[in-house]
Amino acid sequence: MNTSKGTAKLLRGSTIIMISNLIFRVGGYVYRVLMARMLGPEQYGLVGLTLPFQGIFQILSAGGLPPAIAKYVSQHKALGEDQMARQVVFTSLKLMMFLGIIFSLFMFFAGPFIANEVFHKPLLAYPLQAVALITPFSVIVGAFRGAFQGLYKMEYIVATRAVEQIFMIVFAVVLVSAGFYAAGAVIGTGLGFMASAISAVLIFKKYLYKYLPKPDPEDQFNFRQELGLMANLLKFSIPVIITALSEMAIYDVGVFVIGIFLVTKFASYYTTADPIARLPLVISLSVATAVLPAASEAFSLKDKALLETYVVQSYRIVILTVFPICVGIALFSYPILDLLFGSQYVFGAGALTILVMGMAFYSLFMTSSSIAQGIGNPRMPMYVLLGGTAINIVLNLIMVPIFGIEGAAGATTISTFIIMVVVMWKTFQITQIKPPYLAFLKIALASIVMGLGIFFIPQTILGLILAIIVSPLIFVTAFTLLKGFEKRDIRMMRRITGRLGPLSGPCERIIKVIDKYTPA
Repeated sequence: MNTSKGTAKLLRGSTIIMISNLIFRVGGYVYRVLMARMLGPEQYGLVGLTLPFQGIFQILSAGGLPPAIAKYVSQHKALGEDQMARQVVFTSLKLMMFLGIIFSLFMFFAGPFIANEVFHKPLLAYPLQAVALITPFSVIVGAFRGAFQGLYKMEYIVATRAVEQIFMIVFAVVLVSAGFYAAGAVIGTGLGFMASAISAVLIFKKYLYKYLPKPDPEDQFNFRQELGLMANLLKFSIPVIITALSEMAIYDVGVFVIGIFLVTKFASYYTTADPIARLPLVISLSVATAVLPAASEAFSLKDKALLETYVVQSYRIVILTVFPICVGIALFSYPILDLLFGSQYVFGAGALTILVMGMAFYSLFMTSSSIAQGIGNPRMPMYVLLGGTAINIVLNLIMVPIFGIEGAAGATTISTFIIMVVVMWKTFQITQIKPPYLAFLKIALASIVMGLGIFFIPQTILGLILAIIVSPLIFVTAFTLLKGFEKRDIRMMRRITGRLGPLSGPCERIIKVIDKYTPA
């Protein structure tokens, strides 16, 4: 009974977090599309140069503490140590507020220097200073989201994210319309976090304060004890910070280097290409989240057959879904940018074509990292990521001055390919599982056939719509003839199509044809 309840709780929490991530990503895309269209390449380029600073200072200000809060609140509540759970929340909040204020002041005063001396773009000063408005409120939101996660109230994370995205978009649109330009877009983000922080505090006080009792005077921490708790929390969170900053460097170092060597509008072209290139990561993140506990369970049970199934199928699912999508985006990068951001941003098409392949490689890296963490090797992917970050920085510094934004995309793609190969090799070596080369080859061949099938379709928005319709048909046909499908795929397709109502009949006829070519 307890196992059933635990499983239901886990599934419910995972579903809610998936909704939260979807809200975050959809809101982010809406924000970027609106700002790009309202500001134009020059001003949106300034926004693009501030985005990495927003991410970096949010990570540094939070100190990697939200996961630590979630871990220790959950742990102390399970042990009945409610006073300690309360102490973790409020001690973390104090530390994060202190860091947030410090980094906000730094950004406010350093903004003009960075704009003028590093990027040689005086107009960037105000948007960079506006980043100072974001960090204090983002850390409050981060602290309370960590508490919500630790108390397993995932729906409140969704609520604060929805508030953040709605207010960010609304305020940014209003301020840009009012003539505040790029600074208005950044201030709008800050006001979105302010609204989210207020909502987090109100939710916590109204619904969750009862879970953390009023402080007992006898159990109150003194200043020295609080410093000790802060040290323990930071010790846990340092690897989180390192990994988060390294991931950001993989994504965003190209923007920094473009800002240093090229004029502002090129940063806008790269910034519009980047979020589209990251679409495959949505799929790989879902698989990576699921495979970590599954691999951990199989490894703990020493069930090599089960572990092999989890590992091979995780890679196969990622490649099967990500590769065709990446091929389609790479071939139709021009109309995709035109449709979403407008014709003035199509100069980023070449970078998008290259960068989306890099994100396909990074998708496999993420899957490998989760498997490695699940089998007890969390540091290995972290070290590889750090090495990949260093390679990415060096390659960007070499390639951007020569090849422009395509050089930045190429540097990132080369770096992600290297870290993918290293981590996959180490993961298969540690698990002693033989890579399914034939399955990978069939997926790659079917993706190439699909690419050739849509290659001659005109690079227009109508052509893009046509490609979206015919490319799945070409891929499925090619993959079927290559005998790439497995019986488990057939069973899964039948479970899905059985819920499609009137479409179930036609889908079943297609599945029967595929089943004929599927090896037993």
